[in-house]
Amino acid sequence: MRRRVARYSTLLPGLLLLAASLLSTTAALADTAPQASEVSVWSKVRSALFGSRVIDENAEAIIRLDAPSRAEDAATVPIAIRSQLLQTPSRYIRKLYLLVDNNPSPIAAVFELQPESGRAEIETRIRVEQYTEVRAIAELNDGALYMAHRYVKASGGCSAPAGKDPQEALRNVGRMRLRVDGPIEAGRPTVAQLAISHPNASGLVLDQLTRLYQPAYYVRTIEVRYAGRPVLTADIDFSISENPNFRFYFVPDGDGELQADVVDTEDLHFGSQLAIKVGGLGGPTR
Repeated sequence: MRRRVARYSTLLPGLLLLAASLLSTTAALADTAPQASEVSVWSKVRSALFGSRVIDENAEAIIRLDAPSRAEDAATVPIAIRSQLLQTPSRYIRKLYLLVDNNPSPIAAVFELQPESGRAEIETRIRVEQYTEVRAIAELNDGALYMAHRYVKASGGCSAPAGKDPQEALRNVGRMRLRVDGPIEAGRPTVAQLAISHPNASGLVLDQLTRLYQPAYYVRTIEVRYAGRPVLTADIDFSISENPNFRFYFVPDGDGELQADVVDTEDLHFGSQLAIKVGGLGGPTR
């Protein structure tokens, strides 16, 4: 399903301006030592997002980041944000920030969760342009902040050509697939996967024939609901790899429909639904 809708975004105020300003900062620091570059970029991102609030970096029970120390492919680096904290109405992770310090756009994604999310865990793939610190920051419903980070050695992921023919990728834009893995039990966190066919073009790839940069074109927002209630919303950027793919959790409390809606930077709207039957087995979108 595709139709044009009015542009919207739930990014925190000023994040787009921050990302634009960091493009010049990252470029200016490209020839300096990686650590000096990361300190500068991270300090700006931290100030813009969190001000002077304290961030705890020693709480693995709250937040953990799994990422390769050296990536096989800089354009598709697997990332997993994990937590042992149960999502309950009284205490839960309400936001997860995924940051890639040395990328042209360091704010890769901001995920918003609910108690109905069950578990505050996200798996996806990112682009990495140069050796960098990757950070996952959890913000609890009481405002407390916790961070996990990992240094990833990879380069060229944002400026690498797409993995398939660009015209074919455009023809398939908006195809989506929802699936649920394993048995579905009422009241228990269930893992789901959303796959989106989209080039998620960074605007940094040089066409070798025309010698022009291919326009940026990527998924901007994602919203997943179960039985009409929000489970996961996300603002993402081109730091997320081509054909964005996300694994996440939700808690079914009865039969219902899992629904995903996506909006990209061309204001195209895509949707997909999956009927969920408690006591049944998971499967792909039908």
